[in-house]
Amino acid sequence: MERVIGIIGGSGLYEVEGLEAGEWVRVETPWGDPSDAIFTGQLDGVRMAFLPRHGRGHVHAPSTVPYRANIDAMKRLGVTDLVSISACGSFREKMKPGDFVIVDQFIDRTFARAKSFFGTGLVAHVSLAHPTCPTLSAACLEAAEGVTVHMGGTYLAMEGPQFSTLAESTLYREHWGADVIGMTNMPEAKLAREAEMCYASVAMVTDYDSWHPDHGEVDITEIIATLGANSAAARRLIANLPGALGAGHEICAHGCNTALDHAIMTAPDKRDPAMLAKLDAVGARVL
Repeated sequence: MERVIGIIGGSGLYEVEGLEAGEWVRVETPWGDPSDAIFTGQLDGVRMAFLPRHGRGHVHAPSTVPYRANIDAMKRLGVTDLVSISACGSFREKMKPGDFVIVDQFIDRTFARAKSFFGTGLVAHVSLAHPTCPTLSAACLEAAEGVTVHMGGTYLAMEGPQFSTLAESTLYREHWGADVIGMTNMPEAKLAREAEMCYASVAMVTDYDSWHPDHGEVDITEIIATLGANSAAARRLIANLPGALGAGHEICAHGCNTALDHAIMTAPDKRDPAMLAKLDAVGARVL
């Protein structure tokens, strides 16, 4: 099938440069409006779709980002490979501000967000043991340029919008084994799996959270300064992705594109018609 690369950009990343025939398009979804219009176009012969997660001008807080609408909209645009780019704090000395971490695991500590497209009337359970796509993650590593990249890491998703207390930071780092912390990759990764898209997370380190004895509490002014350099490196990574992936998308060997094969639990004669209608994009292949 044709490959379509989707990018959900976080803080400091609001556009993709160099797309041919680029235009902002509005996508309607049964889950409400996405965070913003989506910038679509082609880069090196590969279709791409870019969505600013917080909206242009940063209008959505982490808890109020319309995650279901965002993923549904990407699915409606034909996205096969979805790359999340977001700012994060680091729990590891070696993962320095300015570095990138290609995440492969999550600990979800969010509690105020809808986390599934499915529910009463149409129940489904997808596997999330390995929540990111190894093939897409490897392509992100290949596409990265001019930045130190750490392959693999556990991302702790917190609710926010406040940063961690020192006690929380110490707990996550020393006892839970988390490597980075952020506020936006959950439930995004879960929803991408339900939508049968390959998903990769590129976390841009901006600070050491609050655990580091030499850095103290998180300073938003320092974060913004680091974001500038990180965003430039993220744009280079995005520009290199079509070359790293190619224009054709094979069925994912890791099962990302077939996640719903055995996930639907509700008997066909018991399925809620209203739920079926809302899942016309996400669940089209199996429903």
